[in-house]
Amino acid sequence: MKYYSVAEAREMRGLRLVLTAHLPGPWSESAKALFNARNVPYVAVEQVAGGANEELCSWTGGIRNAPIAMLDDDHPAHGWLDLAMMAERLGSGPSLLPERSVDRALALGLSAEICAPHGFGWARRLLMFATSYSAKDMSEESPAHVRAMLQQYGFSDAAVAAARARLIDIMEALAGRLRAQRQNGLRYMIGDQPSTIDFHWACFSQMVAPLPVDDQPAMPDWLIAKYSDLDPQVAKALDPLLIEHRDFIYRNHIGLPLEF
Repeated sequence: MKYYSVAEAREMRGLRLVLTAHLPGPWSESAKALFNARNVPYVAVEQVAGGANEELCSWTGGIRNAPIAMLDDDHPAHGWLDLAMMAERLGSGPSLLPERSVDRALALGLSAEICAPHGFGWARRLLMFATSYSAKDMSEESPAHVRAMLQQYGFSDAAVAAARARLIDIMEALAGRLRAQRQNGLRYMIGDQPSTIDFHWACFSQMVAPLPVDDQPAMPDWLIAKYSDLDPQVAKALDPLLIEHRDFIYRNHIGLPLEF
């Protein structure tokens, strides 16, 4: 996938989408999926995972983490909801938000369970931290960037236990939703066409069940191993129906193989 530098992007007009380059970051991948599904043209701008990204911060007013949407001279759009609504506003073709208000609220509410703080992605990261860090990494002796990351997520034994329960609860809720839809002869999470939650689940599911290598040949081996390392409780809660649905969305609505 072609990425432009921040310096190059600043000279352009139109939509410039800042993405975590060369890694399938779920927030970035889901933003790409939504804009592509809504036929919104953009150029990809490089954000370096774990880097200082000082030039990016200067451009975005201090926002360091992808994804970020920069449209002409507008203020940056940052955060899963702002990006979803921008894709809806700028795009064409079938909407990714159901027509009925109650269904629209359900779609965005379930997407929040995936993308928002203390949601699926947040909880999974806490569980991943638990395999690499301990309480001593919160001390002043640890590198500043490690302390900042762990403090941002409130890393502790209690937080990890809560994250495990949260992750399981979210997966069970999504599997239950899919099962109810299937009983009514419907293929998607809500109604009879894909909505934001279908795309968000597909992209974030990589954090517990990476796609096969043939579907994402650029996926680093170390990240596959990290995402695949599930504790028994989480593994038990990963209903095969969730992965079947994820694969269906990738094959029919996102496209394979992935480029990032």
